[in-house]
Amino acid sequence: MSLAIQAEGLVKRYGATTALDGVDLEVPTGSVLGVLGPNGAGKTTAVRILATLIRPDEGRALVGGRDVLRDPVGVRALIGLTGQYASVDEDLTGTENLVLIARLLDHSRAQARIRAAELLERFGLTEAAGRAVKTYSGGMRRRLDLAASLVGRPELIYLDEPTTGLDPHARNEMWQVVRDLVADGATVLLTTQYLEEADQLADRITVFDHGRVVAGGTARELKRQVGGQTLQVRPTVAADVREVARILTELTGIVPDADPATGLLTTPVADPALVSTVVRRLEDAGITADELALRLPSLDEVFLALTGDRAREEVPA
Repeated sequence: MSLAIQAEGLVKRYGATTALDGVDLEVPTGSVLGVLGPNGAGKTTAVRILATLIRPDEGRALVGGRDVLRDPVGVRALIGLTGQYASVDEDLTGTENLVLIARLLDHSRAQARIRAAELLERFGLTEAAGRAVKTYSGGMRRRLDLAASLVGRPELIYLDEPTTGLDPHARNEMWQVVRDLVADGATVLLTTQYLEEADQLADRITVFDHGRVVAGGTARELKRQVGGQTLQVRPTVAADVREVARILTELTGIVPDADPATGLLTTPVADPALVSTVVRRLEDAGITADELALRLPSLDEVFLALTGDRAREEVPA
C-alpha cells in the first residue's frame, strides 16, 4: 500500500498547552481520510504541520515521501490547502484571483489565464468569473477557494473544515467536488465537525481528542467499536406498545426505551438473528409494525462516546 501521508509521534506545544501529543497518521494514496474531533482537539494543528506552516516539536512526517522538516519546499509543491475560511481577495474578480495565484506559481500570463478558465468552468463559476468575489455567495467563495488550491495541480489536498458556514445545498455541492477530485486520483485529508460529512466522504476516519488519536477505522468499524446494534420497533396501533415492550424484554432481557410521543421502542441487540424471532412473535400476537429496523450507532453517537460533549477553543498556531 502506497502512503501519501505518514506521520509518527507528532507533538506540538504552545507554552503549557500541548496541542498534539504523539499523533500518528497514515493516509493511503488516492483515498480520503476524515479527521474528526471537538474544537481544540488538534485537527488544525496537525494540518498546519503537514502543510509545513508550523514545525512539530517532536515527531516525523512524510508527505508524498518528502520530509516536512528537511524538504518543506518539495512538500509544498505536492499539496493544496483550503483552510476553514475563504482566503481569496474579495476585491478581485474570480478570474483575477486565480490568475494571480497561477502567476505566483510561475505560469506565463497565457498559461495563467487558461488555467483560471479551466478551474472556473470545473467549479461552475464561469458566469461569475468577471465579478468581484465580494458579490459571491458563501458556497461560491468556498468553491473559488478550493479552485485556488488546485491551480498547481496538487497530488494531495488538505481541506480544513471546508463546508463551515455553508447551507445544505452548498455543502452538497462541495461534497460532489471532493468526490470528483478523488475520482481524478487526488488524495484528500479532510478535517470536519460534521459527522455526516465524514460518513459521506471518508474512506477511513481518525478521531482526535485532547491532541491524541483516540480511535480510527472505517465509519462502520467505528460504529461497531462503540456499541452493538439497536432494534427499533413502532407498532401500528398505539395500544400494542405495552405488549411489544413485553415481547422485547422477554427476548433480550432488557426493558426497551419507549418514546411516548411516537410509540417507538428501542433496545440494544447482541445477535442480529433475533430480528426474525421478533417478527415471528409479533405475527403470532397479531401485531403489525409501521417501523421495524436494526441499525448501528450513528456517527454522532460514536463521536460523543469517544470524545464526550465538549467544545473547546482551538489553540492558536
